Amino acid sequence: MGSRIGIVAGSGRFPGRAVEEALKRGLDCAVVSVSGAPSMDFPVSKDVFLAAGPGDLEKITSFFRDRDITDILLAGKVDPGTLLDPAALDREARTLFESLGSEKGPEAVLRVLIEYLARQGLRVIDPRPFLEPYFCGPGVLTSATPSPQMLRDMEFGWARARTLSDLDVGQTLVVRQGMVVAVEGLEGTDKTLERAGKLAGPGVVAVKVGRTCQDPRIDLPAVGWDTVRILVDIRGAALCFEAKTVPFFEREEAVRLADEAGLAIVAR
Repeated sequence: MGSRIGIVAGSGRFPGRAVEEALKRGLDCAVVSVSGAPSMDFPVSKDVFLAAGPGDLEKITSFFRDRDITDILLAGKVDPGTLLDPAALDREARTLFESLGSEKGPEAVLRVLIEYLARQGLRVIDPRPFLEPYFCGPGVLTSATPSPQMLRDMEFGWARARTLSDLDVGQTLVVRQGMVVAVEGLEGTDKTLERAGKLAGPGVVAVKVGRTCQDPRIDLPAVGWDTVRILVDIRGAALCFEAKTVPFFEREEAVRLADEAGLAIVAR
């Protein structure tokens, strides 16, 4: 990696943290926000910041090339529903999307995007070095420990979540008493949890995993304070996520909130 890095910033906590970590490492950052976040959300000057839509590929690639950027970090969430609106895609993005044929899951889309960026001289890099503070080892992170039923639900949900994730369906599964309540789709984790609360009421267990062969550049799953807040709001019983693979943002604040509510959090 050179002394400069480009960051394509979606929504969530990771983009801001990634910029901070890059600056700590002495890297110059150029940021493209595709979530609508303003330049003031990132500690960079306005001449190295661009607000663009996820489908503005020509604008994004030109911005980085004009600043001699060759290494790109994809950080944060992007609403995949954007790709279903042709008006939101420029010519390059439309051509890319149409090349996917019948398979248009998040993994397939991002793989084709990474290949496209490589042809433009832009290398998408592994985000894990920028996430080291947010990974944790296996164990119970809260004062509340999971009950035998919660453990059974975690076990039940784990293999199914992994299978669905490998099929590029979603990386979050919600279970209650041995029944699948909700599977993550286009709506993302937060709305999946809210839907599960409406469908099954209190006591659900959320499981979040990576793919069996997770390319960390592609759709790396994460949990954080927002995840825990929603589980508390729907009176969920537990959160189980994959240790050393799924980063946990705002861990201290999230665990404190979980402890106050009696929610168990397990890194497996």
